[in-house]
Amino acid sequence: MSGEVAPETLDAVRVRLARDGGALTPDRIARALRAEGRPVGDATVLAVHDALRRDVDGAGPLEPLLALPGVTDVLVNGAGQVWLDRGGGLELTAVRFADDEAVRRLAQRLAASAGRRLDDATPYADLRLPGGIRFHAVLAPVSRPGTVLSLRVPGSRSFDLAGLGRAGLLEADAQRVLARIVHARCSFLVTGGTGSGKTTLLNALLGEVDQAERIVLVEDAGELRPSHPHVIGLEARPPNLEGTGEITVRTLVRQALRMRPDRLVVGEVRGAEVVDLLAAMNTGHEGGCGTVHANSAADVPARIESLATAAGLGRLAAHSQLASAVDVVVHLDRDRRGVRRLREIGVLAREGDLVAVTPALAFPVGRVVEGPGVARLEELLG
Repeated sequence: MSGEVAPETLDAVRVRLARDGGALTPDRIARALRAEGRPVGDATVLAVHDALRRDVDGAGPLEPLLALPGVTDVLVNGAGQVWLDRGGGLELTAVRFADDEAVRRLAQRLAASAGRRLDDATPYADLRLPGGIRFHAVLAPVSRPGTVLSLRVPGSRSFDLAGLGRAGLLEADAQRVLARIVHARCSFLVTGGTGSGKTTLLNALLGEVDQAERIVLVEDAGELRPSHPHVIGLEARPPNLEGTGEITVRTLVRQALRMRPDRLVVGEVRGAEVVDLLAAMNTGHEGGCGTVHANSAADVPARIESLATAAGLGRLAAHSQLASAVDVVVHLDRDRRGVRRLREIGVLAREGDLVAVTPALAFPVGRVVEGPGVARLEELLG
């Protein structure tokens, strides 16, 4: 948990310091070690100090993992398993917690740092930490094999399309087509599963927007950081400890429409806000976009339908709005090795009263395959 310092030594020092009160200093740690009959040396004192400081100020033993280059996710499955993802799939680390109480204590402290409650009455939390990390926790015994933490680390820099090409997410032909989609002011959805790279790709696409245009972002948790000179970000807010003060994504979409957006962007469409987004795209707001969880491009209409009908929009109305609002679907996936890639670009087409996604371009490794929707895509791109 803390280098060469045994967990029982840390616990003993922690208890003594908490009982005596005062600031966390090397001198107090040395006195606590002596009082506990533990070895006292400069290296030991510094190791205990660093470990306890992380317990108080940072993410505890997870702090070194979060600082590793390229880390996108850190996952804690109880006290005995900590995993990380650096873009190539999950890796089991050597980090361990002394017991589940230590995991619970860290979870509660991180939640409190964002003003959220996490206890037996409310055993789960989803929030953004002050440094931008997306944090989710579920306390045991609701979760097994213990308290479960999921930390999503924002990228340290924004990729452009060329950078995503060098990273292997896009073929060169795909880069050119995607740039044309943005420049033609097509309305589009970036789709895929969790961790497939939707936000990363959307960031890069927004960097292609003409610099004279105004981008208004609406997000549940602020993750988009496009390289563009005129970006306004609106971020939803959960209820406070008293259960008041909530600001929903749907409310923010309505506010964004009053802010003269050239591009209205919803970072992740996953609720009733889909109704307002579709309405906005149907009332002159060209070039709007967002991300949606979907297993394939073909699944997108059903996904939008389910979100819209849950918000009170009828099935046929949802499909009609979708057909008029969205031009293109850009679908990513993540293979069994954890590699993220653009797989398909599709266009929307009516099939009677409903809407379907027609494949236009597919991107197997090293080549491009045209589908029946390619003529419609070229028409949209002018």
